[in-house]
Amino acid sequence: MPIKPIDLEFFNREGKNVHEAIVAASKRARQINEEYKIEFNQRIEMLNIKIEAPENAEETDVNPDQLRVSMEFEKRAKPTDVALDELMKKDLDWRYKEEEELPKIKAVEKDVEAEGE
Repeated sequence: MPIKPIDLEFFNREGKNVHEAIVAASKRARQINEEYKIEFNQRIEMLNIKIEAPENAEETDVNPDQLRVSMEFEKRAKPTDVALDELMKKDLDWRYKEEEELPKIKAVEKDVEAEGE
């Protein structure tokens, strides 16, 4: 697996924080990995439903269809590579959660009113 360098100056040119970009890319990579897992499990489950092994068959037998699906998923790009490519192509955006306004404490307001009198 070759090492793929990343141009960190890209973030300075774009005016983005490098640390925020790394966090965003890592969260996106986790999402992609979860999508891969779901798709893989669905495809394997479909194969298991189609092919029911007889009870006396050994469990060491390798299903060629399952092997083919596994090899297909191994050849796919790694989730971190996909997420970093999305980031560098500007396909990945992130935003901050809205901060909730804290409720005012009434006791403080009464103290302020008392001081003003």
